[in-house]
Amino acid sequence: MKAVVLLLLLLMTLATIPSTMTEPPLAATVTAQKRPDNSTVYKISKQLCWNCIGESIQFLYAHNLVRAAKLEFPLIWDSQLENYAKWWAGQRKEECEVIHSFPEGDFKLGENIYWGSGSTWTPMDAVGAWADEEKYYTYKTNSCEEGQVCGHYTQIVWKSTRKIGCARVICDSGDVFMTCNYYPPGNYIGEKPY
Repeated sequence: MKAVVLLLLLLMTLATIPSTMTEPPLAATVTAQKRPDNSTVYKISKQLCWNCIGESIQFLYAHNLVRAAKLEFPLIWDSQLENYAKWWAGQRKEECEVIHSFPEGDFKLGENIYWGSGSTWTPMDAVGAWADEEKYYTYKTNSCEEGQVCGHYTQIVWKSTRKIGCARVICDSGDVFMTCNYYPPGNYIGEKPY
């Protein structure tokens, strides 16, 4: 599996190498190569999401866009993690409470959860909200601004996380609950995410 991911990253990099000597100087090319374009990230995400439809590819693509910005390996969609997320979303459907699927500190998976008022919230909205926490995170000190939350963002970009599975449900109230599970989990105290 790792060989497939490495091959995809190599192909992605080769696709951005200039084909003629009339291209911009090397420094400009290296800067342009740092972050793959959205189309490339989408294509890679589709290849890493076997038999995925609809929301699954949206969740994976949104995560991989955030990871690409930090030059982290793209995540792979995992059907077992998806099934777990679907089970938990189903448990939340009745009351739509924002509750994790395991007791605090007893995690075996990483988990991000999202609630939105109304039924139109999408996977891109949830991942966008989690990723927006980056503005509160300081890499140099590996800290989050006081009074803010950064753990959703750092889980998305966590360097050793390789697999993801997510689910979205419209609750009985008409609101939306979404959850994503990650393996291996991230957010270890004292460790930087990337």
